[in-house]
Amino acid sequence: MKPTARPGTAVVPLQYAVKGTGGVGPAGAVGAIERVLLDGFDPEAAPARSAVPVPAGELLMMPAVAGPYAGVKIAGVAPDNPRHGLPRITGSYLLLDGPTLQPIALLDGAALTALRTPAVTVAALRRLAVPEAAHLVLFGSGPQAYGHLDALLAVRPLTRLTVVARDAGRAGALVAYGQRLGLAAAVGGPEAVAEADLVVCCTTARTPLFDGALVPAHAAVAAVGSHEPDAREVDAALVERAELYVEARSVAVREAGDLLMAGVAGRQLWNLAELVRGDALLPTGRPRFFKSVGMAWEDLAVAAEVHRAGAALP
Repeated sequence: MKPTARPGTAVVPLQYAVKGTGGVGPAGAVGAIERVLLDGFDPEAAPARSAVPVPAGELLMMPAVAGPYAGVKIAGVAPDNPRHGLPRITGSYLLLDGPTLQPIALLDGAALTALRTPAVTVAALRRLAVPEAAHLVLFGSGPQAYGHLDALLAVRPLTRLTVVARDAGRAGALVAYGQRLGLAAAVGGPEAVAEADLVVCCTTARTPLFDGALVPAHAAVAAVGSHEPDAREVDAALVERAELYVEARSVAVREAGDLLMAGVAGRQLWNLAELVRGDALLPTGRPRFFKSVGMAWEDLAVAAEVHRAGAALP
């Protein structure tokens, strides 16, 4: 059943915009994130996310304004949903005309999240990875794992994939997907990070996934699985060794458990705008770690790109 909308509102199911031949794919989403930052947007000044606990999980409200657009995502995070064959992330995105706040598009919030989260990661990793990076160690086997693999392949020539996941069947399916994309792919264990050029963590883990001391000095690591101050995917050993990058310092000090639980008070945190604009330090001889918690301006950037691309109902 197709959703309905008030007169004057274009209803856009983002899954078609992403997969259709005329829609926005991973490379387009990465470009949208980068353009907003290159145009001068300051992520430090972005409105905060509101989170409300509910019996099924939590409800998030994420408003943003950038350029000629405004928008808001209403998202649900329901941890038990996957056990019932339902997505963990639910919701909708309402895109508005900035000057009038008139609705102009309604997008699938879960699909938007699945597209924009990898785009943010890749906007960072395309600058943090060494030029010869070819081996990706990917933690997780859900939609974000697939999305991150697709987005990375859209901007750089990986040759090797190691999947680390709790569910052997799902890990094998992701390996098969990687092989169809031309990668030398295999299932591995956490120790695989010792041979990684890139490490991406997109899981629901609340405790570290691997020994950060094993990560090579040249490697770039990204963790995207949590926006909670008491959950983390990487350990203090990695954080202590690495140069640190975040979407915005103002948000990281509230929500980035990977950093907060490692005790980073007083450490330099480079934000994504500084990284994209070329102002952040990129040291050699130590890992580079990007921690993402998800911000509303990112959803707006990608939603606006979908609207500009003229996505339409099939």
